[in-house]
Amino acid sequence: MADRADSGTGRLLRAAARRGAGRWAPGGSAARGVPARSVRTRGRAIAALAVVTAGLLAFHRAVPNSVGRAGSLLESFLPWLGLVVVGLLVPALLRRSATALVALLLPVAAWTHLFGGLVLPGAEPGTRDLVVVQHNVSDENPDPAGTAHALADARPDLIALQELVPRALPVYERTLAPHYPHHAVRGTVGLWSKHPLTGTRPLDIRPRGITADWNRGLRTVVRAPHGDFAAYVAHLPSVRVGASGLASARRDESAGLLGEAVAAEDLRTVVLLGDLNGTVDDRGLAPVTSRLNGAERGFALSFPAALPLVRIDQVMARSATVGHIRTLSATGSDHLPVAARITLG
Repeated sequence: MADRADSGTGRLLRAAARRGAGRWAPGGSAARGVPARSVRTRGRAIAALAVVTAGLLAFHRAVPNSVGRAGSLLESFLPWLGLVVVGLLVPALLRRSATALVALLLPVAAWTHLFGGLVLPGAEPGTRDLVVVQHNVSDENPDPAGTAHALADARPDLIALQELVPRALPVYERTLAPHYPHHAVRGTVGLWSKHPLTGTRPLDIRPRGITADWNRGLRTVVRAPHGDFAAYVAHLPSVRVGASGLASARRDESAGLLGEAVAAEDLRTVVLLGDLNGTVDDRGLAPVTSRLNGAERGFALSFPAALPLVRIDQVMARSATVGHIRTLSATGSDHLPVAARITLG
């Protein structure tokens, strides 16, 4: 009798083991310490993060600026949200989650809509094109002559410079003079040109509370072969990122003054070159970016030079097309120079 009982008990134990194997199979979800029922829900957290990322890309203007200027801070680094998608893709593949993979299509689509065009190759140069260079040369640049030679090697028609200090200005003038016979300097900004300049005047973009000797803008007329246009060179106030968020009030006020000057410009074609201390996506520059076109191709991240994260050196235009924009080799500045091709008319 005992043998029969033991035999029956053995059969029951073996049956229970077989049933448990289905729930805790080697290599299955249970073998990894996750109940089998979680297979149906795995990847939901990844999918949720993907949806949030897509929302930030598509509706970044909805992020309020009232606290720490969070909206402007997000928009300054908006293209980098693409790395979030890459970071989420790896765990989605490892978890084999169809839900997460489908959700990741949302931020991919949003990023492509916003920035996909920038990665496309630029058009071939045309007969009405001008090459321009924009560079904040830094007031601490140890090699202004080398910087000037490096910029001239790109053979642009125009070179716009900011942070020109008295000790370095004669070096730039002397070095650039052989190839750029026309130049204008007002305060700490200047423009060197292969074509004649006329009607040069300072551009008052001082925020309230700035002393009278602060001059970081100029306006001039370039007598180009295919027609005259107004050229603006500007250096907007710096911004700071701290524990309280983005401090950009003075930059934003100066951008408003610059936008008003562009709106009042009588000449149809306007070209702006400058260190605007903000990206074209930053709503703080809306008074400018709403009136001028940015580059159609290229990211050209220009700051900081050691590890470029953002492009705050801008080339923009009205009634003209800014084609491909690119960075040039590093100089003695903490910014990288940017070069762009502008098609007039």
